[in-house]
Amino acid sequence: MPTKKIVFLIQCEDRRGILSATTTWFYHQGFNILHCQQHTDSIDGRFFMRVELDVADLVTTRGALEQEFGRFAAEQQLQWECHWGDYANRVAIMVSKTSHCLYDLVSRQKEGDLDCEIPLIISNHPDLEHIANQFRIPFYHLPITAQTKGQQEAKVQSLLKRFDIDLVVMARYMQILSPAFTEAWAGRIINIHHGFLPAFQGANPYAQAYQRGVKMIGATAHYASDELDQGPIIEQDVVRVNHELDPKGLRDVGKDVERRVLNRAVQAHLESRVIIYKNRTIVFSSGQ
Repeated sequence: MPTKKIVFLIQCEDRRGILSATTTWFYHQGFNILHCQQHTDSIDGRFFMRVELDVADLVTTRGALEQEFGRFAAEQQLQWECHWGDYANRVAIMVSKTSHCLYDLVSRQKEGDLDCEIPLIISNHPDLEHIANQFRIPFYHLPITAQTKGQQEAKVQSLLKRFDIDLVVMARYMQILSPAFTEAWAGRIINIHHGFLPAFQGANPYAQAYQRGVKMIGATAHYASDELDQGPIIEQDVVRVNHELDPKGLRDVGKDVERRVLNRAVQAHLESRVIIYKNRTIVFSSGQ
């Protein structure tokens, strides 16, 4: 059986002794450190750390551990989060008409490759209901017009609260969320888009890319913010292409890249490997 883990994500102003002080604190609590990663940003003078502990070493309640560490963190001026590895995050997927990212995520979840629950799918179009039915996931169709956008977004918020959602994944959801929405869910909405932005905006970026003779197809996954496609980047990738691909060929390559990039971004978030600092991220490796 895999070891059940407690993960602490820590950041603070860089200074001598902080790594030693933190690991020593865990030692004095009786914990075996399974994995420890750290990064120092020498430009900003910032220290980042991810620590995995064995939950079998826990001799008190979870709340008491967090409370005790909170006191230590206050003394050391640390920003921190604690994540319990035996908890499966509840993920809501938002989609429009394009199915490749949705199908990839739910397939990986059913295969056990994504450790989470997907209790609902939300869409502004009815087209992908058949995928939700195939995987027996409740599907909510909330069509949006300029007049109903605020009302429908409120319904989305209500659904997220009702299903006790931890993470929202915009798997090609072709609507812009309001600043109030993204602020309420800061660091908990992951979006995917093709790597041409902002060079090739509009309804058919692959046709524009074909006309320009691009040599690379890419995709970017990031946390959503109030500025469109400007949130902290989690994952990116590119694939080289050539003149032999027509717009459909470019689109097919793009779909494959988007699937991979979104999966890796969601995986990193679910495994508590991401720390947000300002408008960027520190993404620790999986250790595998």
